[in-house]
Amino acid sequence: MTEDVFRLSSRFAQMKSSPVRDIIAVMGRGDVISFAGGIPDPSLFELDDFKESFAYVLEHQGRRALQYATTIGEPELREQAAQRLSRHLPTAPAQIQVTSGSQEGLYLVATTLVDPGDVILVERPTYLTAVQAFTLVGARLVGVDSDDYGMLPDALADAIETHDPKLVYLVPTFQNPTGRTMSAERRAAIADVLVRTGVPLLEDDPYGELRFEGEPLSPIAAQPGMAERTVLLNSASKVMAPGVRIGWLRAEGQILRSLEIAKQGVGLQTAVTDQLAIAHYLATYDLDAHIARVADVYRTRRDAMLAALDARLPAGATVTRPEGGMFVWARIGGEADSAKVLPLAVDRGVAFVPGWPFYANNPDRTTMRLSFVTNSPDMICEGVDRLAAAWGW
Repeated sequence: MTEDVFRLSSRFAQMKSSPVRDIIAVMGRGDVISFAGGIPDPSLFELDDFKESFAYVLEHQGRRALQYATTIGEPELREQAAQRLSRHLPTAPAQIQVTSGSQEGLYLVATTLVDPGDVILVERPTYLTAVQAFTLVGARLVGVDSDDYGMLPDALADAIETHDPKLVYLVPTFQNPTGRTMSAERRAAIADVLVRTGVPLLEDDPYGELRFEGEPLSPIAAQPGMAERTVLLNSASKVMAPGVRIGWLRAEGQILRSLEIAKQGVGLQTAVTDQLAIAHYLATYDLDAHIARVADVYRTRRDAMLAALDARLPAGATVTRPEGGMFVWARIGGEADSAKVLPLAVDRGVAFVPGWPFYANNPDRTTMRLSFVTNSPDMICEGVDRLAAAWGW
């Protein structure tokens, strides 16, 4: 009866399931070792610092924290966000829009810029919930050939000439799902193509500070001519705590006003209490020291996963070796289909994300994403043993 009353829009009529929802459902099972979600280890959260930050806000700014506020975000948080971004790209607080996590930023940009049928160019593979957000606004996604260092500049130039895209979406540092990072040379080459063709960039950087080794890299937005044509997304989720749902984006010019209007329509404002608490946290505590502690733990877990996979993967299979972030990407090759293996793996008590949802088109079904950040090295080794049994390695 309900289905007859509520007629879904054409955007939702074809969506029978959400990969993100399915991942979360698996993660809720206590008998499963999950390599599925990019879920920070909660034992590493700075709980006492957060307690103090929220207590400070409620004691000293309580009436303000519980009231309506501006859509663009609280001044204290915009100031702190601008300071952190200015380490690589000069940024003023006026160039910051606060969001409820960077995922909302993806949707706001898509809503603001994209008309049904417009093309967005993405990497092969790309972030699956970006695919979801773009699809919901009617975008047509086109995957551009990529290698170990991300999108290929020549392939990007060809795709721009062929498809006349509305924008390009990239995750250049510790990419989700592959973990790969664009080199400085590749970033410069991609920026050259975008400046030359006049195509704007949506750059997503939720993982960039989770570096285990190597030198930090500036965002593509910091390349000559790119700041004014880039919306740069950032988030507290991966480096502080995802539960507060605080993110921000950097942009220049009229697009900021349009994004503010879109934000008003979606949610009016991001929770003021959370904004003020995160601003206090950033002003009072040493986030860099926290990130360094987290990175030390995650490095050990990455090494454990790579060692276990190296010992188990069949001949011809490959796996990425990220310098940071949360994920490795395995390609088994041959006739394998990771989607068919997943239920067998869950039956054996381990979960992963099949690779197909990360592709805009023509997916490589022999791939899978594995997150190494949530489990201890011993648990990772046990999980990979279960994974090998499910695959028959």
